[in-house]
Amino acid sequence: MTHMARRFLCCLIPLGLLMPALPGVAADRPAWDDLPPAQPSANDWPWWRGPNRDHIAPPQQSPPVRWSATENIIWKAAVPGQGHGSPCLWGDRVFLPSSDSEAQTQSLLCYDRKTGRRLWQTELHRGGFVKLHRKNTHASATPACDGRLVFMTFVIQNAIWLDALDLDGRIVWQKRLGDFRSMHGYGASPLVYRSLVIVAADSMMKSFLVALHRRTGEVVWKVDRPSYDLGTYASPTVGRVAGREQLLLHGPYKVFSYDPANGALLWNCDGPSESASSTMTFGDTRVYSNVGFPKRNLLCIRADGSGDVTQTHVAWSKEGGMAYVPSLLLASGLLYMVEDSGKAACFEADSGKVVWETKLDGKFSSSPVLAGGHIYVVSEKGVMFVFKPGRQFVLEATNDLGDGGFAMPVILGGRIYLRTLQSLYCLGRP
Repeated sequence: MTHMARRFLCCLIPLGLLMPALPGVAADRPAWDDLPPAQPSANDWPWWRGPNRDHIAPPQQSPPVRWSATENIIWKAAVPGQGHGSPCLWGDRVFLPSSDSEAQTQSLLCYDRKTGRRLWQTELHRGGFVKLHRKNTHASATPACDGRLVFMTFVIQNAIWLDALDLDGRIVWQKRLGDFRSMHGYGASPLVYRSLVIVAADSMMKSFLVALHRRTGEVVWKVDRPSYDLGTYASPTVGRVAGREQLLLHGPYKVFSYDPANGALLWNCDGPSESASSTMTFGDTRVYSNVGFPKRNLLCIRADGSGDVTQTHVAWSKEGGMAYVPSLLLASGLLYMVEDSGKAACFEADSGKVVWETKLDGKFSSSPVLAGGHIYVVSEKGVMFVFKPGRQFVLEATNDLGDGGFAMPVILGGRIYLRTLQSLYCLGRP
């Protein structure tokens, strides 16, 4: 086996498989899986991309389509510092990460969901900020919550950390996961799966995926990932695809599917490019990978393979003009894309055929969200575009709150929770 081939294979460290069976744990469950699964309600947005990890809000709600600085504002709260992480909602609380570049601190904030009052702010790290891309911050990941703890990833002092806090802001545990070197900083969000919280640490050196026990912070499994000079910035996602649970992550130069229970590599596919910032999108049988540097490409892959599926399972692909940072939205057989420079497009998910294309004004880093029969997407200047899903593009409204926007909006209970550069808004009909 060549050195290059070894770089692309996972070096499995199945620590959890070596643990003895725990009392009360079913024999067919691994020893580490001793917690009940997180059970968010229909009115919770517990982690990045929502409860089903698909950018689709729970049904039967009617969020507003139009608002302004004086119309359909339920409350507005100041957010100190900087951060692009999206809101995480559980019960009556809203969690947001933030950083202070002058003091070099990283914190987690909590707001009352009904009033917008800040309940607490917990400082987690101080000193040793790393180099960033101009569009990144030191708090760009989105928190994840399992109902008892809130998890947040940060990079500081050239290392990646995972922090666990209770719902009142008390630190339960903190783990230094490993060294981290990047050209543009960090932005991958933690992922809750069964009794685990999974973190991607794609870096310029010694990249890895690691899964920790949610309550103790102990490492259950860890696998090596390929490293390149530019690095990748994508968050992992997990879903049931092609009849099995798959942990999906793309870049560099490959798409990877892992078994989320132990980190074993299920399959990989060449392409679409080196650096990824978006999160992969998945359907019942296929996955979609949009990667943006040095080339903007999009791959649709059948997800029932094993090993190297490059020559056998690519259903369709597109080159050029694809989204880099914004993730894709899949709904009712259609794939929606808002590209970084504003090109919006709709594809047939099975064939890749272009259904429509149009141009939205502005540049985009946030991803589209489907809620109440509308798609919402916010530009970097903070202008929210609202359009109809379907085979024709119908723009319903544009809304400008006069502040920038990099975070994805969260839509629950007929309300929109939107983080701008300076504030957190709750938008809704009075």
